[in-house]
Amino acid sequence: MAGKEPVIITDKEEMRKWTRTMRSLNHTIGFVPTMGYLHEGHLSLVQEAQKHTDLIVVSIYVNPGQFSPNEDLSTYPSDFQGDIQKLKSVANGVDVVFHPKNLYDYGNSEMGLIRSAERINEKENEGLKVLSCVEDKGMGHETWVRVENLEKGLCGKSRPVFFRGVATIVTKLFNIVEPDVAVFGKKDYQQWRIIQRMVRDLDFGIKVIGSDIVREHDGLAMSSRNVKLSPEDRQKALSISRALSKAKVEAGKGQVNCGELINSAIQIIDEADGRVDYAEVRTYIIIITFIWI
Repeated sequence: MAGKEPVIITDKEEMRKWTRTMRSLNHTIGFVPTMGYLHEGHLSLVQEAQKHTDLIVVSIYVNPGQFSPNEDLSTYPSDFQGDIQKLKSVANGVDVVFHPKNLYDYGNSEMGLIRSAERINEKENEGLKVLSCVEDKGMGHETWVRVENLEKGLCGKSRPVFFRGVATIVTKLFNIVEPDVAVFGKKDYQQWRIIQRMVRDLDFGIKVIGSDIVREHDGLAMSSRNVKLSPEDRQKALSISRALSKAKVEAGKGQVNCGELINSAIQIIDEADGRVDYAEVRTYIIIITFIWI
């Protein structure tokens, strides 16, 4: 059954005005940033936000700043109307869907485009040829938020522009939406920790909450990109949860050798014809990413 119809806002000044009006009426604002193509995992974030505030804003925005030009920005799945229906299915619904077209569009003056091109040339001359899609398109944006130590390693090894793009767009969204509480999924564990540290270090007046992973009935973590898996790869992907579960059981039985735990997890993924990007133990949490061969 369809529930509350959210207000759809596309303009950032209108979004900011809405929040400030609501706060003047003594409402608190919860915020769930997403890139759309919503699933039950996203809806669980909304439900978590509802526990902490009385009004909910969900953003739907595919952020070009966290994609390199060779990544899947152009093919990222999208179904805006389907997303609205899913949000309406949540008990008590959401109040606003913030759906901007381009948060890196500043009118693109000629001087901004010239400066952007100059910066790209500088990076190439310095040997730093990894650009985000924002820089690659010469959009004139040149301010980035970095969480310098936490963005290193793990996913940051193979995606060098990803976390600065995430930290920057979350900063922009926080400045536009001005929430009291923001909820992120722990599926993207490093991302969640980076946002927590950024909020602490930059004195944002926002409480950042991490919400537990939601999995399919067979153990696969819910993800918007799962729709891109072939049936064969969909079955192979189950090796991730099997690997994590086995490591958890072994640790529970007293295995404290991190190398043994990691090797055990990698073996399961190798047997499913996966190529591990990295597997590490961090504070008793095993984190794995992989690519199918």
